[in-house]
Amino acid sequence: MDGHEFLAERFEENRSRLKAVAYRMLGSTSEAEDAVQEAWIRLGRCDDRAIENLGGWLTTVVGRVCLDMLRSRRSRREEPLGTGAPEETALGPELGGRPEADPEQQALMADSVGLAMLVVLETLDPAERLAFVLHDMFAVPFDEIAGVVDRTPAAARQLASRARRRVQGADPVLDPDLARKREVVNAFLAAARDGEFEALLTVLDPDVVVRSDTGVGGAGAPGLVWGAAAVARQAMMFAPFARSSRQALVGGEPAVIATGEGHRFSVMIFTVARDRIVEMSVIRDPSHLPGLDLAVLDD
Repeated sequence: MDGHEFLAERFEENRSRLKAVAYRMLGSTSEAEDAVQEAWIRLGRCDDRAIENLGGWLTTVVGRVCLDMLRSRRSRREEPLGTGAPEETALGPELGGRPEADPEQQALMADSVGLAMLVVLETLDPAERLAFVLHDMFAVPFDEIAGVVDRTPAAARQLASRARRRVQGADPVLDPDLARKREVVNAFLAAARDGEFEALLTVLDPDVVVRSDTGVGGAGAPGLVWGAAAVARQAMMFAPFARSSRQALVGGEPAVIATGEGHRFSVMIFTVARDRIVEMSVIRDPSHLPGLDLAVLDD
């Protein structure tokens, strides 16, 4: 076996780990493959004889590549609409991106992380996300992470700590008022799951408004539905989302994260007053997630 074949064999030994790191960073199996391939290209350009720990070296290289991709992705989001071709969604194919070549691998990746974790990770700053993923999920020392994010080890530790607080904020102590609001939201979801039109009307304000960032049915310009009857009919149409929902908070208000057929996803934020839902904001575009004060709750 020549030197190139030996190096390729050692790289393949690390591929699964590298892909797992990249997927948790990027939330997309195709982009994760791209990041791993870039690490292989960079390995071929360097003197591998000077690398003492190939696994650690490859992990940090994949981390740098993913960090650059996240920053580039965020930069693209800041461009005005219509400046280029549509990009793959930030949360990957499981949450609305383009179809993948290997559905089985895609499913394994999705199961290993989970929708809720991906949504929370997407709300983190790229450097925070990298520090948290590398340290808390893959036990990479802060000394090595510091070189990837161009910070001191202490600063890298702080990045991971901030990210950890966001992730662990999934189980806050609920005040009585918020607990009551969640009861109303749970009643709404139960009625939607069971297709109970009259039960939906009892938890909806007569003048309830639903605002969607992608329009009714998830397509087109931002849309609006007004009135309890219209909202109840729409809720019954999207019963699959209610069946797979996860409890969350957005800015201290009750919310749910839900998926449906075709791996679509949505974040629904509820405004509750006088024990009735008076407004719902539906977010289906993953690019709108950064900046949300989102915490996933235990069911």
